[in-house]
Amino acid sequence: MAQAPDLLVQTIWEGLVSGVLYALIALGFVLIFKASGVFNFAQGIMVVFAALTLVGLYEKGVPAFLAVIITLGVMFALAVAIERVVLRPLVNQPDIILFMATFGITYFLIGFGEALFGGNPKQMIADQLYLPKGAIDLQILGGLVSLQKIDIAAAVIASLMIAALAAFFQYTRIGRALRAVADSHKAALSVGISLNQIWVIVWFTAGIVALITGIMWGARSDVSFALEIVALKALPVLILGGFTSIPGAIVGGLIIGIGEKLGEFYWGPLVGGGIESWLAYFIALGFLLFRPQGLFGDKIIERI
Repeated sequence: MAQAPDLLVQTIWEGLVSGVLYALIALGFVLIFKASGVFNFAQGIMVVFAALTLVGLYEKGVPAFLAVIITLGVMFALAVAIERVVLRPLVNQPDIILFMATFGITYFLIGFGEALFGGNPKQMIADQLYLPKGAIDLQILGGLVSLQKIDIAAAVIASLMIAALAAFFQYTRIGRALRAVADSHKAALSVGISLNQIWVIVWFTAGIVALITGIMWGARSDVSFALEIVALKALPVLILGGFTSIPGAIVGGLIIGIGEKLGEFYWGPLVGGGIESWLAYFIALGFLLFRPQGLFGDKIIERI
């Protein structure tokens, strides 16, 4: 690190971009968890499904920005369908039942997505959405650091989305209602909060997050079902930050993103490479052993 500080800066920058995107994915999980108290295993495939829908519409001749609007409509319809078909019959059921229901949603969307769009990777329509191309080269610490413009755009857009969601939770009536629903379904119903409306809103918001995440990740690589594995990196992010904390999702995302890039570049060769695929889960395991509630999570104290 000391011998080539410019490479250290380059590695940290790449980890920072990945970390911000991990935090954005994690926010999709936080949204559902706050509204239902259940980890939404389907958020990863929602990222893939939203991105595939956008690209598929464009391939059918729909203009790019109109395709974005239609995709948002599709995610809203998906939110309504999930609330009507899956969540409404399971009100007040144990959390494990709702968790297993998200598994069913996941594999339904995988099969439905493959039937509609096929299983081959697709190219994100980055140019048509006017996402920037090329790189900015900077002289830093005696070396050359290259910043991809698409990475800068991804970091800025993800940061704005995170800030907007944080304000939404903190300062809006719906945000307060979401927190009430997460605390107790029965108590929320007793004060006139509609679980049906709240769940549609929160799943639609998670769908918007999934679309933005799919666009950003797809522009950096491609759009395929492999993105679901990337999206599940949000699990160690949530373990680090806490399942109900927006600041925790941000900090956890940055720790995982920067940590795995540093680990892969500097220590990966010592263990044969591939450290980036498992380091996040190793860090999460350490937190589960010593601080299972995460950095920003609340300790659960039960009195008997």
